[in-house]
Formats: sequence, C-alpha cells, structure tokens
Amino acid sequence: MSDNRDDDKRAQGFSRRAFIKGAGAAAAVASLIAGTTPPSAAETAADSSPEPDSGIAERLGPAATTIELKVNSAAQKVTLEPRVTLLEALRDHLGLYGTKLVCDRGACGACTVHLDGNPIVSCMMLAADARGHQIVTIEGLGTPDRMHPVQAAFVQADALQCGFCTPGMIMSVAALLQRNPSAGIEDVKRAVAGNICRCGTYPHVFRAALAAAAKLRGGASGGTA
Repeated sequence: MSDNRDDDKRAQGFSRRAFIKGAGAAAAVASLIAGTTPPSAAETAADSSPEPDSGIAERLGPAATTIELKVNSAAQKVTLEPRVTLLEALRDHLGLYGTKLVCDRGACGACTVHLDGNPIVSCMMLAADARGHQIVTIEGLGTPDRMHPVQAAFVQADALQCGFCTPGMIMSVAALLQRNPSAGIEDVKRAVAGNICRCGTYPHVFRAALAAAAKLRGGASGGTA
C-alpha cells in the first residue's frame, strides 16, 4: 500500500510544473499576437543598467547661479546652488561668522538675523528667497567702536558666557526694541523665547534688554528682571 503523502507530493510537483509551463506558453502566445517577442536576458539586463553619471549638478538640481543679496546695506553677489540656506551664504560665502550655526533646524535661534527688520532664523530660509530683502547681521548692527545700545548693554550686564547664543539673542532683542522701545520684561521674554542659552544667562539677558530699552528711551536706568 503506497503512502498517501508521497502521492500528494507527486501531484503537487506535477501541478507546479504544469502551471509554470502553461504560464510560459501563454506569455509566448500573447507576445506573438501583439507582434512582439519576449525580451532576451541581455536586453533585460541592458534596460535595468544604471544611467551613466551625468554629473553632480544634474543629480542635485540646477547648477549654481549668481544672485545678489543686500546684506548690511551693501549689495553682495554670490554664486550659489539653489539648496544653499541664507545662513550658509552668510558664513561660507560672505565670511560673516557672527551669525552662528548651532542646531541647523530652526530650534535654537543662534542664527537669527533681521530680514526687513524682522528677526528670522537664517538656517530655515534659502538664500535665493532672501533676494530683494534687506538683511542685517550682528556685524551690521554695530561695531566694536560704535556698538548698538543692545550690544553695549550685553557687555555691561555680562549677558554672555560661551557666546554661541549671544548674536541671536542680541538680534532678537534689537528687533523687539526697534518695534517697541517701551518693552517690559514680559515683552523681552517673549522676544527671546526662541533663543536657547545652554549656559543659563537669561537673567543677565533680561537686565541687558531692559537697560538697552531705557537707553533708547533716553532713560537712566533699565530696572531689574
């Protein structure tokens, strides 16, 4: 008496072979009806082979182009790929290193600059999108010899430690006081809410901001935070 399992295996094997043969025959007939022949193995390999390398510019997008940016009241021509951020353009192409690269994702505020008077994080804006706008960096706010009142107040209040957050903090405070010289402590806290200081100098920052506000108003004291 034969083993039923052996009979089942033979039946399954025959069924699979029959199916494969039948499928192949059907494909050949369909190709003949359509007036074509199945592609050879060589043709299939050729179709799947990668395209020749046409260069980095085509892989990444349009090639670098020259644009004009108005930075710190001066027209600057820079040749950039479209993917370059405003932060990269300022640091790597114009040598304005005061604008700091820290998180590179718009979370820390260290790269804050002014765009038409408004504070923005420059790592989140393409340089090409800044064309036609007035850009001001920490270098354009004041110089060591002629500091902006906010810069001077930060020095006097010792409102910095490692210094990486300081340019962004100053730019945020300066933008606030440009809009509202009468800003109080709550206004200052909201203005620098997007600026992270890992050293924890926020109380000094607040004192500096209030002192700068008082100076801009013509007062003698900045109050306390």
